[in-house]
Amino acid sequence: MTDLSVKQILADAMAIEFKHDLEQDQLPQLEIQKRITRSRERIISAPVLIILNVDMSDMDVYPDEKRNKAEYLMAVQSVANAGMQMLLAAHAEGLGGVWVCSPLFVQETIQNILELPKAWEPQAMFFLGHPQDIPEVRDRKVLNQISIFK
Repeated sequence: MTDLSVKQILADAMAIEFKHDLEQDQLPQLEIQKRITRSRERIISAPVLIILNVDMSDMDVYPDEKRNKAEYLMAVQSVANAGMQMLLAAHAEGLGGVWVCSPLFVQETIQNILELPKAWEPQAMFFLGHPQDIPEVRDRKVLNQISIFK
């Protein structure tokens, strides 16, 4: 989405729920306002905003909870994989991207504002655009520190 008015409506609605959650966490009002302001600015200022969703409509349904849960997890993993591929593709085109999972906390709000089908469960939000700064590459752990081969 690139429409500023839609991004503003979405940011405002998400801010209301975010504020409620932060108040339940008993954070100081100054900290709450700081976090809400940052969240709103990120949503509104992103040149492109993408929401990825899970849709279980075409997934298999089993008679037991264990396999239904596994089917749901496979769908969520597929969405996450699509998100990672999208970020890699954006990077290859010289774009910057940020992945946030805030839609998980406000799925119904996003569905209503964007008029999404009820079967679509918002999972992730991506901010895409040209980066202002390109961070230095961080040192990576060597493979044998993070893997076990047998």
